[in-house]
Amino acid sequence: MESIALIGAAGSLGKALAASLSAKGKPYRVIGRSESSLRATFGSDPLATIAIWNPDAPESIRRALAGIDTAIYMVGVNYWQFELHPQLMKKTIDGAISAGVKKLLLIGTVYPYGKPQTDRVGEDHPRQQHTFKGRMRKEQEDLVLAAHDTGRIQTAILRLPDFYGPGVDKSFLWSAFQAAKTGKRAQLVGPLDTPHEFVYIPDAGATIVRLITEPGAWGKAWNLGGAGVTSIRTMADEIFAQAGRKPKYTVAGKTILRIFGLFNPMVRELVEMHYLLTTPVILDDTRLRNLLGELAKTPYKEGIRQTLTSI
Repeated sequence: MESIALIGAAGSLGKALAASLSAKGKPYRVIGRSESSLRATFGSDPLATIAIWNPDAPESIRRALAGIDTAIYMVGVNYWQFELHPQLMKKTIDGAISAGVKKLLLIGTVYPYGKPQTDRVGEDHPRQQHTFKGRMRKEQEDLVLAAHDTGRIQTAILRLPDFYGPGVDKSFLWSAFQAAKTGKRAQLVGPLDTPHEFVYIPDAGATIVRLITEPGAWGKAWNLGGAGVTSIRTMADEIFAQAGRKPKYTVAGKTILRIFGLFNPMVRELVEMHYLLTTPVILDDTRLRNLLGELAKTPYKEGIRQTLTSI
């Protein structure tokens, strides 16, 4: 019987986690709103079971998590509805405790740190948000850590930088992958030469599967960094080079985002977080390496090769 639940499983990280669990022969439960979507994605895996939930209904949350030992929370919201993050987190924690879930891991972001005060950002870096999205993510984290302090459930947080990899269509790099395959022009958000890092999504899945088995993981927040410091331009140029094409891209800076944001709510919300492209948060994951040992970190060139192959 499955003892691990992937809440919000339909995204790219949920798929990567499912692949890691399946490779280890571990049964798992995928939880989401759409049964048809979950069946289309996970229905062919005999190790997967499917549960539908309505995160606004306490009884629905409890039923979806019944019998689960460890829940991994990856629920996304529209980029213009970040106020939902703490609201959904509170309901999920209450439902998980009611269902008898023993452990809950939140997959978080760098947003709660705000602007970096050091070149490398460790878990002890102050969480001093200056954006609405950062405040909402901090509220979400605070709920998770406070739940652990009650003694009714063990919780932890794993913070990740930007993703890339097969199926990651919300990455800053996805347009470059698409353009490199089709010969079209990529639409990128700049500046392009600021130091940046990316996590290859299968690496994140493999690390999470290891983290939830460690007794020392719970009650803490952890960082997972990328395979090294790079830049969007370096990555985009490598993507085009591996596809055998000359790089072609249009770059939108903050001013252009403001203009296009008048007509597109997603683009409008990117303006607030644009600081991450000028004062980037580069994660220090020394503490995670001390806990788990060597971490899976696919070199960027190989991750690009595998992503291009998957398109």
